Amino acid sequence: MKCIIHRRAEFSASHRYWLPELSEPENQEKFGLCTQVPGHGHNYELFVSMWGELDQYGMVLNLSDVKKIIHREVTGPLNFSYLNQVWPEFEKTLPTTENLARVIWQRLEPHLPLVNIQLFEHPKLWADYEGAGMDAYLTVGSHFSAAHRLALPELSFEENCEIYGKCARPNGHGHNYHLEVTIKGAVDARTGMIVDLVALQQVVDDVVLEPLDHTFLNKDIPYFAEVVPTAENIAVYIANLLRQPIQKLGAELHRIKLIESPNNSCEVLCSDLFDAAPALSSRVGEPALVG
Repeated sequence: MKCIIHRRAEFSASHRYWLPELSEPENQEKFGLCTQVPGHGHNYELFVSMWGELDQYGMVLNLSDVKKIIHREVTGPLNFSYLNQVWPEFEKTLPTTENLARVIWQRLEPHLPLVNIQLFEHPKLWADYEGAGMDAYLTVGSHFSAAHRLALPELSFEENCEIYGKCARPNGHGHNYHLEVTIKGAVDARTGMIVDLVALQQVVDDVVLEPLDHTFLNKDIPYFAEVVPTAENIAVYIANLLRQPIQKLGAELHRIKLIESPNNSCEVLCSDLFDAAPALSSRVGEPALVG
């Protein structure tokens, strides 16, 4: 029987985004504050996922051996380093989160049966790499606060309570929603980026956070006048809002995860969603009535 195992590791490092072929104003326009000398640092959190057959000892791999390999090949060289200079790969392609995850895979692949490399630059920004050439995944986290009521208008209060419990109470209730937006695309061979991170965050802010934050979804968002704003339906709505703006950035929307509370969350895999029911409108703000 095959299993997937995960090993966590940490390292601290600094980096700078700067392309010598660009002028100072061009670099600042492209990379913003990340161009400042002597760079900036992060406490990186690394998850190495591996798979294989269970052996006679009930293990896929000896984790003591895995720990030594990760330290020798990755965390030892990278810890307390200036990433731009530590490995030759970063002379060609900047050490962005997504490119760093890709290079870590390349360093570990000869030694471990890898499934995924997940690298957190900080809790609201991380990348995943699965060994697919230059293709990688980048996730940005954010949050908004909103109220909702779960009830079907054609049902009585008692009937809605049977389905939705306390969530059907007439005056609604609120949540501090945590949103994770994952995009997929090719890591640029020079900048190391899938998309401009500032532009990506601006799209999420403008298209999702600003319209939804501090609203009563049932009354303030026309879509939810007819669609019950469950976490699942909110995630589908957000996916349809973001699909085309992210395509315009040059990436593909891969996943939406919405955490309603520490106990409740949902995920939408966007390829499945869009394949099953293509968006009915091309305009932001008029998502397909899916779900």
